Amino acid sequence: MQNKIIKVNSSDNVAVALINLKAGDVIAFEGENIKILSDTKSKHKITLEKFESGDRIIMYGVLVGTASGAIEKGDVLTTENVKHQSEKVFGKTASFSWTAPNVEKWKNRTFLGYHREDGQVGTENVWLFFPLVFCENRNVETLKEIFEKELLKKKENPHQMLLRSLVSGGEETQVAEKSSDVFDNIDVKFITHPGGCGGIRQDSESLARLLAGYVNNPNVAGATVLSLGCQNLQINIFKEALNTINPNLSKPVLIYEQQQMGTVDNMLSVIIKESFEAIKKANNIERKPAPLSMLKVGLECGGSDGFSGISANPTLGAVSDMLVALNGTAVLAEFPELCGVEQELVNRCANDADGEKFLALMKAFEKSVVDAGSGFDMNPSPGNIKDGLITDAMKSAGAAKKGGTSPVQGVLDYGEYITKPGLNLLCTPGNDVESTTALVGSGVNMVLFTTGLGTPTGNPIAPIIKVSSNTELAQKMPDIIDIETGAVIRGEKTIEEMAEEMLGFMIEVASGKVKTKAKLLNQNDFIPWKRGVSL
Repeated sequence: MQNKIIKVNSSDNVAVALINLKAGDVIAFEGENIKILSDTKSKHKITLEKFESGDRIIMYGVLVGTASGAIEKGDVLTTENVKHQSEKVFGKTASFSWTAPNVEKWKNRTFLGYHREDGQVGTENVWLFFPLVFCENRNVETLKEIFEKELLKKKENPHQMLLRSLVSGGEETQVAEKSSDVFDNIDVKFITHPGGCGGIRQDSESLARLLAGYVNNPNVAGATVLSLGCQNLQINIFKEALNTINPNLSKPVLIYEQQQMGTVDNMLSVIIKESFEAIKKANNIERKPAPLSMLKVGLECGGSDGFSGISANPTLGAVSDMLVALNGTAVLAEFPELCGVEQELVNRCANDADGEKFLALMKAFEKSVVDAGSGFDMNPSPGNIKDGLITDAMKSAGAAKKGGTSPVQGVLDYGEYITKPGLNLLCTPGNDVESTTALVGSGVNMVLFTTGLGTPTGNPIAPIIKVSSNTELAQKMPDIIDIETGAVIRGEKTIEEMAEEMLGFMIEVASGKVKTKAKLLNQNDFIPWKRGVSL
């Protein structure tokens, strides 16, 4: 029989409802009977003791809020009776040791990846087109239309066919099957953005680092870059960013400046000819076996619910620990969603300098949010709150579970590239696409993305594996969910069993044997983080 409530940590004074509870229900839990005082939807929290105003609310073993008034035992926590509160952190307070999981069965496993000259290994082989400034977005879109029509032979959108039939007043036209791509071993992708000029210089420099990270990402074989000429993000700034990340970059990077080339027609003709020849060469790169230590995996969540922190996120944490034990790399981002768990993460930092850097980045980020008239306490979205995540600290405590239990080997600011294997922390916003965009720019070659509500996010160069926290979502939105962890909620699988299944799935995706749902939907999201103001 499925349990009705669960306490995540032995020190917690609240529990999570695993099913809908009715007022008057009496639940036997830890040797006593708890009477439910209010109708409580699954994923929401009930009190295990009586709270007075100001009392500390503990979940996941950490402070996640305080009572804003008296709350009786067995009542539901809401935004009306709880307010956000997290512990103040000033530095490392305890030593840290870690026992790695047993990964003997995975040590000799490999994936089929694209080996780059700098030693990195990609899970995709992509030729990437992008602009240095938004003024070139139209030209990139034109190139996208031309290349996709001739190289990718895309079939017509069924919704386009539906509208055509409605306009003509005839029957719905059958959609023809997709023709074979001209090249079978490379994808051609296009990204646009609203940056590169008009803002402060620091924003353009930040964008340069991000775009340089995309070029250096092991999933990219080469790139075609469009510049206008007069913008803040000058070609030399982009080249300097590339050189900083990889002084020995050997990939082909074709750069074109419109104001030096004259007419649009002339520029596009040159770009098409030269890019086509480069893409033909990149198509000759083939997949070869690589150890799992070459996987660099981003850990992301979006559209979270009250189950995310007890099923999907801990499963990612277990996968992260397995990957680290195999000398691979995992990257945990979304700094607003680490508010409240800073002490644990600082204590896990392998060196004091990284712990200090993490706290400095967190404090600077929070100050910028406060200066803008908001705060980290505003992080939970209406969807989060509706499904039981009512304070930022509560959301953060569950979100941090994606990072597992291993030591933190590196702390990166936005736009910095991964240099150390093991668990890294990356400063990004909590916004799903901005964070995922940054993870890929820092060098991850795939992303594990948990969701409890359903988030159709993808990336132009890296596979995004969508993980649902509950079975209902996977059944309702099967077109965006790759793997689901509802069996953990029902007690049918352990976190460890789910993690083993997930790692096996990741290897199939990394080897190109399975396409993610985001890739099948051609979901190519790219949103840089604009940290400054516009001028």
